[in-house]
Amino acid sequence: MKHLISLSDLTADDIQEILLTATNLKRKFNKGERPALLQGRVLCMVFEKPSLRTRNSFEAAMIQLGGGGIFLSSQDVGLHGRETLADVARVLSSYCDVVVLRTFSQMLLEEFVRHSSCTVINGLSDDRHPCQALTDLLTLQEAFGRLNGQQLVYVGDGNNIASSLAVAACKLQIALTVCSPPGYELGSDFLAGLKQQHPAAQIVLEADPIEAVKRADVVYTDVWASMGQEAEANQRRKVFAPYQVNAQLMSQAPSGCLFMHDLPAHRGEEVTDEILDGPRSIAFQQAENRMHLAKGLLVWVEGLKDKG
Repeated sequence: MKHLISLSDLTADDIQEILLTATNLKRKFNKGERPALLQGRVLCMVFEKPSLRTRNSFEAAMIQLGGGGIFLSSQDVGLHGRETLADVARVLSSYCDVVVLRTFSQMLLEEFVRHSSCTVINGLSDDRHPCQALTDLLTLQEAFGRLNGQQLVYVGDGNNIASSLAVAACKLQIALTVCSPPGYELGSDFLAGLKQQHPAAQIVLEADPIEAVKRADVVYTDVWASMGQEAEANQRRKVFAPYQVNAQLMSQAPSGCLFMHDLPAHRGEEVTDEILDGPRSIAFQQAENRMHLAKGLLVWVEGLKDKG
């Protein structure tokens, strides 16, 4: 049984297989083909946090693959107190083939896995967002025709997006610069662990956004205050203001540099409309690819293969 709680759970070969399956299924989708590879399978989504892309991409993916989806809020399930998490995991996993959890706590995910009899996928936690990072890899591969030699620059908070990108970059030997204000960088313990596991990792921290983007093939950003950080929003706006991705910053990057954002975007904060809606942006291609990646991932965790 396969789970995806962090990208650390996957090998480089696993990632390549998921991306290949997603690419094949996207090509078929664009030709009007929707192979029912998961006919009769049931996906259960349990979300503590609201979602547009994660919920709809997984549900659409499962339906298009011939299966069905069930959505439950944390209140529906009673994740915190109505019954033990172990009991919830045992019951839900007896009904379903795959459970997608979108939660605050990485520890909750890990405990759920210990008691689950079916596959569990991390749809987002405060620490990791592996499905988004896989989607980003799929989008990069489409944009450049390969996944090596690119210089990816992330500008913003050292959050779950940044950490998952860092793991993805290490797995596939992609050069990544993470540009954050002092005090908001990726954790030193996290980076030390990555470098120990991947001695050849090309992960650089850079505080100056202009310096960071000078050789960028892609500039990537995310919101300055994530869900659960609303009380910090005003302070974060002040700290992160020099890190806005706007025309002035993008003018310092090479002319062919692309722009990515995992969405939702707080327009006028981390990115301007001019960049998000401009010709360099592949953010909405990323958003569409959440569904195609979900297909590739669901087929992979179920131990199936698309024959291309």
